[in-house]
Amino acid sequence: QVQLVESGGGLVQPGGSLRLSCAASGFTLDNYVIAWFRQAPGRERERVSCMSPRERTTYSADSVKGRFTISRDNAKNTAYLEMNSLKPEDTAVYYCAARRGRLCFMRTDDYDYWGQGTQVIVSS
Repeated sequence: QVQLVESGGGLVQPGGSLRLSCAASGFTLDNYVIAWFRQAPGRERERVSCMSPRERTTYSADSVKGRFTISRDNAKNTAYLEMNSLKPEDTAVYYCAARRGRLCFMRTDDYDYWGQGTQVIVSS
């Protein structure tokens, strides 16, 4: 059974850090683009960061550049999103997604597999 399972969300104060994990099962991440999306209440799901499988080229939204870092450990079949200097506007449900191929895409429709999401709340 193909699955992506996120973990690591929670409540954090502004300026704090969290590390999200995305564990894949039923397939190997080696040949898949991995991306993190987020969706805040009343807003569309947006891509936060993305990494290609082989070149490991990364793309990040302007709103998180310099604060969020995407990474992957193919041996563990797991991807990560390191989030630092968190702001209240980062509050959202965060989803990992995977698509077979080499290129990062923006649209949710371009991704084959999705996790169930993990809630991140940034508040004092």
